[in-house]
Amino acid sequence: MLLPAKNWRPNLAELLVIRHGQASFGQDNYDVLSDLGHRQAEAVGALLRETGWVPDRLVTGTLTRQKDTLSSMGFTQAPEEHSGLNEYDFHDLLTARFNGEVPDLVNSDRKTHFRALRETVFEWQDAAFAGASETYAEFAARVEAARAFACDTDAKRVLVVSSGGVIGQMTATALGAPERQMMTLNLQVKNTSMTRFMFSGASFSLHEFNATPHFMRPEGADLLSYS
Repeated sequence: MLLPAKNWRPNLAELLVIRHGQASFGQDNYDVLSDLGHRQAEAVGALLRETGWVPDRLVTGTLTRQKDTLSSMGFTQAPEEHSGLNEYDFHDLLTARFNGEVPDLVNSDRKTHFRALRETVFEWQDAAFAGASETYAEFAARVEAARAFACDTDAKRVLVVSSGGVIGQMTATALGAPERQMMTLNLQVKNTSMTRFMFSGASFSLHEFNATPHFMRPEGADLLSYS
């Protein structure tokens, strides 16, 4: 029996979705990378180049933290943008759920914030409150539109920079998981982690979730963050 050549790859393309670097939790403008966020982006970009994974196509959302992550990764070609890759507006969801009076502790304490956010997203999925700028169904639809856009290509290596909720949604959909799984996955996604899908035509499947090999080196031990 003949074995495949060393560099043989099946006739599938790769969609590598990277979460943005650490943003500015607790600040007036969350949509700004912290110094750590830039270092995380530099580390994942360096790893991809070292391993010979060079993208044929670049896509980001329209958020500053997503575009700045790609810039700090060191890939110089101009990216395409699709707003479906933007995160859901968690401030808007909390405001809608609490009728404009979000408890101070939700905004100031990280543990309380993420517990409240998880509960709020579950209620959002159930349409249990009104007043949010988009419904969960609209969010899911735009994420799917962005995925289809990224995969509508002859490129074999597509690099996407997005956000945790989008990655959770895309992963849950690829697995055929219940809606609740989206938020369970969302809260696991590390900054600049890599989630890899394989695609060809209508075929789309998860290959790797939330990987951070760039944090496993001695110089990367202090890079881990989740927000």
